[in-house]
Amino acid sequence: MEESGSWTKRVCGLGVPEKAQLHLAMLTLQFGYAGFHIVSRAALNMGISKLVYPVYRNIIALLLLSPFAYFLEKKDRPSLTLSFAVQFFFLALCGITANQGFYLLGLDNTSPTFASAIQNSVPAITFAMAAALRIEKVRIDRRDGIAKIVGTLACVGGATVITLYKGPTLFGGPTKPLHQTRWSSIISPSITTTAGMVAGEAEEWVVRGDMKNWALGCVYLICHCLSWSGWLVLQKPVLKKYPARLSVTSYTCFFGVIQFLIIAAFMERDTEAWMFHSLPELFTILYAGIVASGIAFAVQIWCIDRGGPVFVAVYQPVQTLVVAIMGSITLGEEFYLGGIIGAVLIIIGLYFVLWGKSQEAKFAKETSISITASSNITSSKSPSLTQPLLTSVTENV
Repeated sequence: MEESGSWTKRVCGLGVPEKAQLHLAMLTLQFGYAGFHIVSRAALNMGISKLVYPVYRNIIALLLLSPFAYFLEKKDRPSLTLSFAVQFFFLALCGITANQGFYLLGLDNTSPTFASAIQNSVPAITFAMAAALRIEKVRIDRRDGIAKIVGTLACVGGATVITLYKGPTLFGGPTKPLHQTRWSSIISPSITTTAGMVAGEAEEWVVRGDMKNWALGCVYLICHCLSWSGWLVLQKPVLKKYPARLSVTSYTCFFGVIQFLIIAAFMERDTEAWMFHSLPELFTILYAGIVASGIAFAVQIWCIDRGGPVFVAVYQPVQTLVVAIMGSITLGEEFYLGGIIGAVLIIIGLYFVLWGKSQEAKFAKETSISITASSNITSSKSPSLTQPLLTSVTENV
């Protein structure tokens, strides 16, 4: 009979080790997220509203996630109370509305590569927030505590460099006119033909908007990271009381849609902004909702469950590299000295924080084992209350 542990090393009976499946899943996830950065920039270049885009994205994500949440978490999902509804509302305000809103504002003023680079600071910012709220302890008398502090400072320094220093252009830029790029370079001709686009529409130019305000865009992206980190910190106490992750995410998406609709009612009154004018516009929204929200979230949950949060976070810089390559090819993105220096500092800081977290977990595990062993030794030496205290003496007489 095959050992019981072997099932965790094989997936679906295909004879592929689970570790290999995890690495493949994480690489695929990074490519999916990288594509989202490029597609989002293309959507903004085409003139899609920064309010309409997240509304449709979250509606699609909600339609994808809610059936799974309903059927898979029937036993784990507590009843929805007013208190939970208020908590979900604030989770949506932080994790959906502020997070996605600041991201699009930042992306509109900077570039996909630097948006992805700044996102590497999220683990460090999350640690700093958790430490400030006393959710996470900081031990400056141990190497793991020092590593987390140094990593956080490196991430903050990197984000500051990207914001305040742009520097000269090192390389990048398209061979064709700087202000133009073809949509057919983002979507392959076979896909556009299959989707039924006419030849003329396939050759439409997607105008590449000039960087409006680099420093302001970086500030928006930092606010995006702060919102994302705040959402991660706030989720922890909510999930303790409401241990149904898919349901929490579905409720968060629902309230996020409501909040964006309320904002749009005041700021986006043009009905034409809610209409699709081309298949590429529809594609960007479907990609954001299906790939970047629905599929990516499901894959990430599986990877966190099997490989742990540190394993998932380690792959984040891969996304930045992929975005840089894709952005250069499809959008003719230029690379600036300040951005590259800042990205390197942020990635170094990320790994310092992750190393500190892994060492902290290792130390906690060793301490727990030591305490358990010590407790077992003590209990074995102490007399049992179920036996007469003088039993051993009388037996030796």
